[in-house]
Amino acid sequence: MTTFSTSREIPASVEQVFAAISNPERLAQWWGPAGFTNTFNVCEFKTGGHWSFTMHGPDGKNYPNDSVFAEIVSPSKIIIQHISEPKFRLTIALATSAAGTVVSWSQAFENPDVASRVEHIVVPANEQNLDRLSLEVFRHSGGG
Repeated sequence: MTTFSTSREIPASVEQVFAAISNPERLAQWWGPAGFTNTFNVCEFKTGGHWSFTMHGPDGKNYPNDSVFAEIVSPSKIIIQHISEPKFRLTIALATSAAGTVVSWSQAFENPDVASRVEHIVVPANEQNLDRLSLEVFRHSGGG
């Protein structure tokens, strides 16, 4: 398996969820697993835009990341190509639901061996990302 997918329903509009992703200041607040913080060097949120940042882990280590926003369809889809190792393509799709927005998160790794080695990290980390996104949306929608 090289693709890890999950989804989450967030009780907010597609536009509210997209705003938490498209605004670099807000994105920096929630991106990454629980306990991580971010320093963005470049965040050109546009199709073809570069995204360079460092994730600071709770273990005190720094994790540099380089990506390209491969495709952005406002407000329904963001595709991020992670160009530093490990290489993967993340597709975030937003769809209106009865309760708000369904966020579909699909992370496809280029190398099956790499995917196998990181699965135990990626699966819970993706859920934590969606937890943090939900909190960020809730915080800005008058909920907290």
